[in-house]
Amino acid sequence: MEREENRRAATKERIARQDTAGGATPQEPACGVVDANEEADRPREDETASMTPHELGVRGEEAACAFLERRGYGILERNWTCPAGEADIVAKDEDGTMVFVEVKTRSSLEAGFPSEAVTPHKRARYERIAGYFLSEYEGAECRVRFDVISILVLGNSRALIRHYVNAFSSGR
Repeated sequence: MEREENRRAATKERIARQDTAGGATPQEPACGVVDANEEADRPREDETASMTPHELGVRGEEAACAFLERRGYGILERNWTCPAGEADIVAKDEDGTMVFVEVKTRSSLEAGFPSEAVTPHKRARYERIAGYFLSEYEGAECRVRFDVISILVLGNSRALIRHYVNAFSSGR
């Protein structure tokens, strides 16, 4: 119980800091190939081959957070859990919109593009997760959006990152 209260307090503190932070940066294109020299936490080609799917996912979430922060987003939570499931990233964009981000990372296209793994069932689950998060949120009223970040590791320490802004909503 105490751990849950500490987590909620930490979330509220991060939200308060984000609400008072200013100075949004101009938005860059939402897609690109990232070079390892630009991003130090990008896995090397030989590392990627030996990673478990979980490890690849963790590295993808790290890269997604860095990608969002460079675009002026404030990261409020990572791997936020509730009875409905887990949100990979909860952030606020430069306009104050609460953004729930699903991150999908793959090392090949054998199973399709990473974003294709976001099914209607997963979309409905994310909306329930947002409901839980917002029921604990004590900030001002805010807009909510659901994004997907798709990461395809290309090898040679590079990855294709695609940010699908407003990838789905309750109207779909």
